[in-house]
Amino acid sequence: MTTNGTADVTGMDETDVETEKVTDESVDAATHNDDATTETETQPEPPGGVVRQSVRWARARLGVILLVTALIASAGVATWLYFERYQPKQQTDPSVARAVVNAASDGTVALLSYSPESLDKDFATAKSHLSGDFLSYYNQFTEQIVAPAAKQKSLKTTAHVMRAGLSEIHADTAVVLVFVDQSTTSKDHPDPSMASSGVLVTLTRVDGQWLITKFNPV
Repeated sequence: MTTNGTADVTGMDETDVETEKVTDESVDAATHNDDATTETETQPEPPGGVVRQSVRWARARLGVILLVTALIASAGVATWLYFERYQPKQQTDPSVARAVVNAASDGTVALLSYSPESLDKDFATAKSHLSGDFLSYYNQFTEQIVAPAAKQKSLKTTAHVMRAGLSEIHADTAVVLVFVDQSTTSKDHPDPSMASSGVLVTLTRVDGQWLITKFNPV
Protein backbone atom coordinates (compact mmCIF):
# COMPACT_ATOMS: atom_id res chain seq x y z
CA MET A 1 0.00 0.00 0.00
CA THR A 2 2.83 2.24 0.95
CA THR A 3 4.63 1.58 -2.37
CA ASN A 4 1.52 2.10 -4.40
CA GLY A 5 0.83 5.27 -2.49
CA THR A 6 4.34 6.48 -3.13
CA ALA A 7 4.08 5.58 -6.79
CA ASP A 8 0.85 7.46 -7.07
CA VAL A 9 2.27 10.51 -5.37
CA THR A 10 5.39 10.42 -7.60
CA GLY A 11 3.29 10.13 -10.76
CA MET A 12 1.21 13.04 -9.76
CA ASP A 13 4.31 15.12 -9.08
CA GLU A 14 5.85 14.33 -12.48
CA THR A 15 2.62 15.21 -14.24
CA ASP A 16 2.41 18.43 -12.36
CA VAL A 17 6.01 19.29 -13.25
CA GLU A 18 5.47 18.59 -16.93
CA THR A 19 2.27 20.60 -16.87
CA GLU A 20 4.12 23.54 -15.34
CA LYS A 21 6.83 23.23 -18.01
CA VAL A 22 4.26 23.22 -20.78
CA THR A 23 2.48 26.17 -19.18
CA ASP A 24 5.74 28.11 -18.78
CA GLU A 25 6.74 27.40 -22.39
CA SER A 26 3.30 28.50 -23.58
CA VAL A 27 3.57 31.68 -21.55
CA ASP A 28 7.06 32.34 -22.90
CA ALA A 29 5.88 31.73 -26.47
CA ALA A 30 2.90 33.99 -26.01
CA THR A 31 5.11 36.65 -24.43
CA HIS A 32 7.55 36.33 -27.33
CA ASN A 33 4.73 36.65 -29.86
CA ASP A 34 3.36 39.70 -28.06
CA ASP A 35 6.81 41.29 -28.08
CA ALA A 36 7.19 40.53 -31.79
CA THR A 37 3.77 41.99 -32.50
CA THR A 38 4.60 45.08 -30.45
CA GLU A 39 7.88 45.51 -32.28
CA THR A 40 6.09 45.08 -35.60
CA GLU A 41 3.44 47.63 -34.67
CA THR A 42 5.96 50.16 -33.39
CA GLN A 43 8.19 49.94 -36.46
CA PRO A 44 8.10 53.19 -38.48
CA GLU A 45 6.13 53.25 -41.71
CA PRO A 46 8.03 53.07 -44.98
CA PRO A 47 9.18 56.52 -46.12
CA GLY A 48 6.74 56.54 -49.03
CA GLY A 49 4.66 59.36 -47.50
CA VAL A 50 7.74 61.47 -46.97
CA VAL A 51 8.80 60.88 -50.57
CA ARG A 52 5.39 61.83 -51.91
CA GLN A 53 5.38 65.00 -49.79
CA SER A 54 8.85 65.87 -51.03
CA VAL A 55 7.71 65.39 -54.64
CA ARG A 56 4.73 67.66 -54.04
CA TRP A 57 6.95 70.35 -52.50
CA ALA A 58 9.35 70.04 -55.43
CA ARG A 59 6.52 70.41 -57.96
CA ALA A 60 5.09 73.39 -56.13
CA ARG A 61 8.50 75.04 -55.99
CA LEU A 62 9.04 74.33 -59.68
CA GLY A 63 5.65 75.86 -60.45
CA VAL A 64 6.57 79.02 -58.54
CA ILE A 65 9.89 79.23 -60.38
CA LEU A 66 8.17 78.81 -63.76
CA LEU A 67 5.55 81.43 -62.84
CA VAL A 68 8.19 83.94 -61.80
CA THR A 69 10.13 83.22 -64.99
CA ALA A 70 7.00 83.75 -67.09
CA LEU A 71 6.23 87.03 -65.32
CA ILE A 72 9.76 88.26 -65.88
CA ALA A 73 9.56 87.27 -69.54
CA SER A 74 6.18 88.95 -70.02
CA ALA A 75 7.47 92.07 -68.30
CA GLY A 76 10.39 92.07 -70.70
CA VAL A 77 8.07 91.73 -73.69
CA ALA A 78 5.85 94.53 -72.40
CA THR A 79 8.88 96.75 -71.92
CA TRP A 80 10.07 95.99 -75.44
CA LEU A 81 6.65 96.75 -76.89
CA TYR A 82 6.53 100.02 -74.99
CA PHE A 83 9.90 101.26 -76.17
CA GLU A 84 9.70 99.88 -79.70
CA ARG A 85 6.08 100.53 -80.61
CA TYR A 86 4.12 102.58 -78.12
CA GLN A 87 6.67 105.18 -77.10
CA PRO A 88 7.28 106.46 -80.64
CA LYS A 89 3.54 107.20 -80.84
CA GLN A 90 3.72 109.03 -77.56
CA GLN A 91 6.56 111.11 -78.96
CA THR A 92 4.18 112.46 -81.60
CA ASP A 93 3.84 116.20 -81.27
CA PRO A 94 0.76 116.82 -79.09
CA SER A 95 -0.22 119.66 -81.40
CA VAL A 96 -0.35 117.20 -84.31
CA ALA A 97 -2.56 114.82 -82.34
CA ARG A 98 -4.91 117.67 -81.46
CA ALA A 99 -5.01 118.79 -85.07
CA VAL A 100 -5.97 115.27 -86.19
CA VAL A 101 -8.75 114.91 -83.60
CA ASN A 102 -10.09 118.38 -84.38
CA ALA A 103 -10.07 117.67 -88.12
CA ALA A 104 -12.00 114.44 -87.58
CA SER A 105 -14.52 116.12 -85.27
CA ASP A 106 -15.10 119.16 -87.48
CA GLY A 107 -15.37 116.99 -90.60
CA THR A 108 -17.90 114.68 -88.93
CA VAL A 109 -20.10 117.61 -87.91
CA ALA A 110 -19.91 119.06 -91.44
CA LEU A 111 -20.80 115.73 -93.05
CA LEU A 112 -23.83 115.09 -90.85
CA SER A 113 -25.22 118.63 -90.63
CA TYR A 114 -27.29 120.31 -93.37
CA SER A 115 -30.46 122.33 -93.85
CA PRO A 116 -32.74 122.69 -96.90
CA GLU A 117 -32.27 126.46 -96.79
CA SER A 118 -28.47 126.23 -97.13
CA LEU A 119 -27.73 122.94 -98.88
CA ASP A 120 -25.11 124.27 -101.30
CA LYS A 121 -23.19 126.01 -98.55
CA ASP A 122 -23.45 123.01 -96.21
CA PHE A 123 -22.25 120.58 -98.90
CA ALA A 124 -19.37 122.88 -99.84
CA THR A 125 -18.29 123.06 -96.18
CA ALA A 126 -18.38 119.27 -95.91
CA LYS A 127 -16.37 118.81 -99.11
CA SER A 128 -13.62 121.03 -97.76
CA HIS A 129 -12.93 118.30 -95.14
CA LEU A 130 -12.76 115.42 -97.63
CA SER A 131 -10.28 113.93 -100.09
CA GLY A 132 -9.75 111.02 -102.47
CA ASP A 133 -12.40 108.45 -103.33
CA PHE A 134 -14.53 109.44 -100.38
CA LEU A 135 -14.89 112.96 -101.78
CA SER A 136 -16.10 111.51 -105.06
CA TYR A 137 -18.58 109.28 -103.25
CA TYR A 138 -19.89 112.21 -101.18
CA ASN A 139 -20.46 114.32 -104.30
CA GLN A 140 -22.55 111.60 -105.90
CA PHE A 141 -24.43 110.71 -102.71
CA THR A 142 -25.45 114.28 -101.88
CA GLU A 143 -26.49 115.14 -105.45
CA GLN A 144 -28.58 112.02 -106.03
CA ILE A 145 -30.03 111.25 -102.59
CA VAL A 146 -29.52 113.87 -99.91
CA ALA A 147 -30.37 117.04 -101.83
CA PRO A 148 -33.66 115.80 -103.34
CA ALA A 149 -34.83 114.33 -100.01
CA ALA A 150 -33.82 117.42 -98.05
CA LYS A 151 -35.72 119.73 -100.42
CA GLN A 152 -38.81 117.55 -100.73
CA LYS A 153 -39.23 116.69 -97.03
CA SER A 154 -37.50 119.73 -95.53
CA LEU A 155 -34.92 117.52 -93.84
CA LYS A 156 -32.65 119.27 -91.40
CA THR A 157 -29.90 117.50 -89.44
CA THR A 158 -27.58 118.82 -86.78
CA ALA A 159 -24.65 116.82 -85.42
CA HIS A 160 -22.69 117.26 -82.19
CA VAL A 161 -19.50 115.39 -81.34
CA MET A 162 -19.73 114.01 -77.80
CA ARG A 163 -16.27 112.42 -77.64
CA ALA A 164 -13.34 111.85 -79.93
CA GLY A 165 -10.08 110.02 -79.41
CA LEU A 166 -7.01 109.23 -81.43
CA SER A 167 -6.92 105.53 -82.33
CA GLU A 168 -3.68 105.48 -84.34
CA ILE A 169 -1.38 107.91 -86.08
CA HIS A 170 1.41 107.63 -88.62
CA ALA A 171 3.43 110.05 -90.66
CA ASP A 172 0.64 110.93 -93.10
CA THR A 173 -2.40 108.92 -91.94
CA ALA A 174 -4.43 108.68 -88.76
CA VAL A 175 -7.60 107.10 -87.40
CA VAL A 176 -9.91 108.80 -84.91
CA LEU A 177 -12.88 107.24 -83.10
CA VAL A 178 -15.72 109.76 -82.94
CA PHE A 179 -18.95 109.47 -80.94
CA VAL A 180 -21.66 111.74 -82.29
CA ASP A 181 -25.28 112.68 -81.54
CA GLN A 182 -27.46 113.68 -84.48
CA SER A 183 -30.80 115.50 -84.37
CA THR A 184 -33.14 115.28 -87.37
CA THR A 185 -36.37 117.13 -88.17
CA SER A 186 -38.60 117.08 -91.24
CA LYS A 187 -41.90 118.48 -92.55
CA ASP A 188 -43.69 115.32 -91.44
CA HIS A 189 -41.85 115.04 -88.12
CA PRO A 190 -41.16 118.51 -86.71
CA ASP A 191 -40.17 117.15 -83.34
CA PRO A 192 -36.43 116.28 -83.33
CA SER A 193 -35.50 112.62 -83.43
CA MET A 194 -32.17 111.80 -81.83
CA ALA A 195 -29.62 109.21 -82.89
CA SER A 196 -26.25 108.34 -81.40
CA SER A 197 -23.48 106.53 -83.22
CA GLY A 198 -19.76 105.88 -83.33
CA VAL A 199 -17.59 106.41 -86.40
CA LEU A 200 -14.05 105.47 -87.29
CA VAL A 201 -12.72 108.40 -89.25
CA THR A 202 -9.61 107.84 -91.35
CA LEU A 203 -7.63 110.94 -92.32
CA THR A 204 -4.77 111.58 -94.72
CA ARG A 205 -2.45 114.56 -94.62
CA VAL A 206 -2.69 116.42 -97.94
CA ASP A 207 -0.53 119.52 -98.38
CA GLY A 208 -0.26 119.85 -94.60
CA GLN A 209 -4.02 119.51 -94.01
CA TRP A 210 -5.72 116.46 -92.44
CA LEU A 211 -8.65 115.41 -94.66
CA ILE A 212 -11.17 112.59 -94.27
CA THR A 213 -10.66 109.70 -96.69
CA LYS A 214 -12.83 107.04 -94.95
CA PHE A 215 -15.92 107.29 -92.79
CA ASN A 216 -16.98 103.95 -91.29
CA PRO A 217 -19.80 103.65 -88.71
CA VAL A 218 -19.10 101.16 -85.88
